[in-house]
Amino acid sequence: MKEDNSQSTVLSEVDSSETRPSSTGEDLQRHWQGVVKRRSFLKGLGIASATLSAGALLATEGKAQATGSTNKLSKGDAALLRFAAAVELIEADLWQQYNELGGVQGGNPAYMAALSNLDGDMPQYIADNTDDELSHAAFLNAYLVSKGVEPIDLDAFRTLPSSQATGAKQIGRLTNLLNLNVDLSWYTRYRSTQNPDFGTHFKGPFVIKNEPAIPLNDTDTPPNQPQPVPPATPQEARMQAIANTAGFHFAFIEQGGASLYPTLALKARDAEVLRILISIGGVEIDHFGLWHDKSGNAVSQPLAGVTDPETGLTFPDLNARHSELDQTNLILPEPCEFISKNLPQCSVIRPTLTQNGGAVATIKAFTDDLLFHGQSPAFFTLVNKLAVEADSVRRGF
Repeated sequence: MKEDNSQSTVLSEVDSSETRPSSTGEDLQRHWQGVVKRRSFLKGLGIASATLSAGALLATEGKAQATGSTNKLSKGDAALLRFAAAVELIEADLWQQYNELGGVQGGNPAYMAALSNLDGDMPQYIADNTDDELSHAAFLNAYLVSKGVEPIDLDAFRTLPSSQATGAKQIGRLTNLLNLNVDLSWYTRYRSTQNPDFGTHFKGPFVIKNEPAIPLNDTDTPPNQPQPVPPATPQEARMQAIANTAGFHFAFIEQGGASLYPTLALKARDAEVLRILISIGGVEIDHFGLWHDKSGNAVSQPLAGVTDPETGLTFPDLNARHSELDQTNLILPEPCEFISKNLPQCSVIRPTLTQNGGAVATIKAFTDDLLFHGQSPAFFTLVNKLAVEADSVRRGF
């Protein structure tokens, strides 16, 4: 991810009504209690926000006071956590869409079957990843309130359309999964001995452009069709290509978080804020490792070679290239340049410099991905303003 240098257009003020408290917090509170009781089974997937009820927030604040953690956040630490909360709300929205259709309790059998062709546990992993993002958003907003800082609310921007396929709830969305340009440069980057923080630019092993990551409707992809490997009909191939795209998109989203959180943590002033950022960031890295492994099954035998009959996208057999930059089971980060070219190479998360992996770079990457396709100018003004504020923080003691 690279920094967008045209930041002058994102500094305008946003109407205060865009950060009003969520009206659906009680729904999330009930949902989250269900997750805690039994993680494997999601409840209330139509939740519009990941903020807690007033009672829960007061309880959180009371616990913070009881433990002596009552210090006000610095302006910089508040900016870091507010941006993190916005990103987690965005991620929770996209993962809820994946979960409705393909999670362990998902409602689209053919999509679930196509995802399971990548790995039999994919529906369970999708459900768990959704739980995690909901918990991150709820915690960050509750923590902000406990410190007297206004939480992030993106409900006004839940205006994008849902999939019309069986299993999808017909509610407004923050994010678009109906046509994506998935950046695959991370795949090559983590197999290389070079680091984007030293100016290296990477290309992905193939191109995913304008491809859906969830089924669009039942005519295009019937929900009860079989999903053999390899697919036998054009509609089966279409559904498998959609599921394969989702697999790579999962990894794209989570590798972004893997870089973002250490970048934010380097700016934190308060030790507790640092603890929050590195603790949530560690889970994002765990997610990335999981999805990196599963996405490789779409481009290795016996599944490799699937072509989407609508878009022409083909998932090649990357192992047939006999190159370490393509080999699908090389999922652990290759040692690379780090800190200085005069030091030994080291296996690390990369990038972690602000210009490559920071807040503005994250929003730019999401935008290039078409994740925000159809969003309003006010949405871009708000998320970019939050990003610029986070990137502008300088660590001080």
